[in-house]
Amino acid sequence: MTPSGPYQGYVYAYPHKTAYRPLDPAPALADVWAGEDTSALFLYLHIPFCEIRCGFCNLFTRTGAPEDLTSAYLAALERQADATLDALGDAAFAQAAFGGGTPTYLTAAELERLCLLTRRLAARDGTRDGIGVPLGVETSPGTATPDRLAVLRDFGTTRVSIGVQSFVEAEARAAVRPQRAAEVVTALDAIRDAGFPVLNIDLIYGIEGQTERTWIASIDRALEWKPEELYLYPLYVRPLTGLGRLAGDWDDQRLGLYRAGRDHLLSLGYEQVSMRMFRRPGGGGGTEYSCQEDGMVGLGCGARSYTSRLHYSFEYAVHAAEVRAIIDEYVRAEDFGRARVGFRLDGTERRRRHLLQSLLQAEGVDTAAYTRRFGTDPAADADLTPFAEKGWLERISGRIALTPEGLAHSDAIGPALFSPETRRLMDTYELR
Repeated sequence: MTPSGPYQGYVYAYPHKTAYRPLDPAPALADVWAGEDTSALFLYLHIPFCEIRCGFCNLFTRTGAPEDLTSAYLAALERQADATLDALGDAAFAQAAFGGGTPTYLTAAELERLCLLTRRLAARDGTRDGIGVPLGVETSPGTATPDRLAVLRDFGTTRVSIGVQSFVEAEARAAVRPQRAAEVVTALDAIRDAGFPVLNIDLIYGIEGQTERTWIASIDRALEWKPEELYLYPLYVRPLTGLGRLAGDWDDQRLGLYRAGRDHLLSLGYEQVSMRMFRRPGGGGGTEYSCQEDGMVGLGCGARSYTSRLHYSFEYAVHAAEVRAIIDEYVRAEDFGRARVGFRLDGTERRRRHLLQSLLQAEGVDTAAYTRRFGTDPAADADLTPFAEKGWLERISGRIALTPEGLAHSDAIGPALFSPETRRLMDTYELR
């Protein structure tokens, strides 16, 4: 499949949830995890609440929460954790993350409850008390308050990621993300004062009215806090989101801003890890999940779990009313012992997933390691010739890697490598 433009879709996981379907019969989690390597799993806990819904957001989240909903949600999370641990047996977790939504939408007391659950899960193997497992947490300018950050610090959080998107208030408003510059500064100061080892700042390019000058100004403003990581995201206008009605063709603008931001960070010594991620050398370790290799246990109604042969989750939606209905159903649930919705990966899909997600990292695919794992050459498992012909791909030092221009087109290369069956399922999914 030849990409028709540089921005086809962000491939942060393969396959996307829109390729998932109800599992009938729904398998018991004990059977799903039987025979899997559970010695170093990634633990992900999903909190589906935000103060506002940004205009570009298609995450599984709702704004606000009626009285007692967050408490009821945490109780359901604990029930799901118990059922999952019963199925996993002697599993051990090497890393953990809170995502959403905005996990710090929870109060400080509720965050402590979430952290205590995480500590209990991480201590399951009996060799540690749960402290010391790297923990990454997402936050926002309005919820990164000192009391919440103190809880996260006391529970050993190693990485805090904050979505700023733009330091220019007019651009933030254009992205339907109302925030005051003073609020952003206060939040970043509080995160740095709390002493977390890794700070990540998310920024977005392609916003209406944004220029190269204002884009670089936002990057430079972010650099005042010396973040160990920066993520540069292209703006996407997606169906059923606040900006969905404004869709237009601004590929050249986004690509130009991407290149300007990339070159600026590289000139300042940051290293490029992927199209979006830039890291300051020597910045310390946060939470790094290699989703093409590591198993993951996801808890919460928006989380997904990965075994080698099955990816599973709950139902997926974007529309506010549908999201609320799914959350309400999750809160009422008592039986979490089965996988309800998912995607089964055969050998071909496992190879494709590993190849695709490795290729989208700057270091690329280690061909010898791939062959040891799957018994084939990666170039034989997918047609990479069109990318090489465009100058987007090269073989160097035993690796197949994207060139700088290839990384710039990651959001075209990733979707182009989807299998025909995955593409069919995604195309026929009824988005709610």
